[in-house]
Amino acid sequence: MERILIVDDEASIRRSLAGILSDEGFRTDGAADGEAALAALREGLPDLMLLDIAMPGRDGIAILEELRQVWPGLPVIMMSGHGTIETAVRATQLGAFDFVEKPLSLEKLLLTVRHALEQSRLRNENLRLRAETLRAQEILGETPPIRKLKDQIQLAAPTNGWILITGENGTGKEMVAKQIHVQSKRADHPFVEVNCAAIPEELIESELFGHEKGAFTGAIVQKRGKFELADQGTIFLDEIADMSLRTQAKILRILQEHKFERVGGTETLEVDVRVIAATNKSLEKEIQEGNFREDLYYRLNVIPFHVPPLRERRGDIPILAEAFVREFCADSGAGPKEIAARAANLLQGYAWPGNVRELRNLMERLVLMTPGPKIRDRDLPEEIRRGGRAEGAEAPTLEEARKDFERRFLVERLEENAWNISRTADAIGMARESLSRKLRSYKIKVPRE
Repeated sequence: MERILIVDDEASIRRSLAGILSDEGFRTDGAADGEAALAALREGLPDLMLLDIAMPGRDGIAILEELRQVWPGLPVIMMSGHGTIETAVRATQLGAFDFVEKPLSLEKLLLTVRHALEQSRLRNENLRLRAETLRAQEILGETPPIRKLKDQIQLAAPTNGWILITGENGTGKEMVAKQIHVQSKRADHPFVEVNCAAIPEELIESELFGHEKGAFTGAIVQKRGKFELADQGTIFLDEIADMSLRTQAKILRILQEHKFERVGGTETLEVDVRVIAATNKSLEKEIQEGNFREDLYYRLNVIPFHVPPLRERRGDIPILAEAFVREFCADSGAGPKEIAARAANLLQGYAWPGNVRELRNLMERLVLMTPGPKIRDRDLPEEIRRGGRAEGAEAPTLEEARKDFERRFLVERLEENAWNISRTADAIGMARESLSRKLRSYKIKVPRE
């Protein structure tokens, strides 16, 4: 039952409104002045407030101004027996839902109350859905490179700055772009994705800018392009380096002027879009080789982002793997599955040339194809079990190779000693406390079974 706080210095009006609202299914409380109303709010927030303007002490406008600082989402309907247009405008500027005059028209008041409560419900639902969207697109991980990336997103998202995201295939550049959009001021407007590498050269202009009916063979109806669809929102140009120089020139024009014409059209259309571009290539190298326009690069690269490969954030592998297992168990209707400690350690030791995408695909396969409630080391592909570096992976640095060897050495010695830390420490000539610190630093899980 929705609760309404009635704030009026006249007890008869409070009683009358309480009776009418109770008959309509609302629960009511009353306050005789602004200070009593603020005290009531501190005890518990109602769903709506009816606030009189003319009261002893501070008037309703002053109370509205104060409560807006603390409870900005509370819907407030102002009441007055001698209100002016200026007062109504001031109340609206301060965020009041509406202004009703005394003597009150009960039919109008009830309609206004219902509209205010409905708008509040819609706003709360929108906030809930946005929070769910944020969680669904959440970038998982707690290693320093990922914490830095999350901090960068938090700073850049509320701005209108254009962003260039670089990183290897499968690192999650698209997810970064979506996070930037949902945390931006454009979140209520479209997020339009364009995979520049997947669109044939002869169709890319039509995809981006749209076309008029009859512009070319097969253009039987007018079509709106991606830039037009993204108006007021965000356009994500993935694999931007795969565009031809001719298309790059047209992209540069729209980025500079915010104007374009549909293919075959003469009408100039104006749009307001935020551009996020991404590539797995070195654009500096592409510029040197004559494959990418230098002016377009500087126009896009206002705020540079780099998404690290999975091998540079190995500490996040258990977090990602467990999240993917939960997701695919829920999607497939399978019972919950657990990743055994030895399997988790092997996953963490692998190079992952396909990055997060490769890990996600493997977890889906293991959830679907592994019998029983536990994913064990024997269920993993051979290249992961043997700890080898997959074909196509970059050669490690000396420091990476040393850490990789040390990690695998410790796992092997632990296995030989039945994962007993004290016996392993004695066997390798290391103090138990030092070995425990090593295991924590490498995030090596010791199985309890």
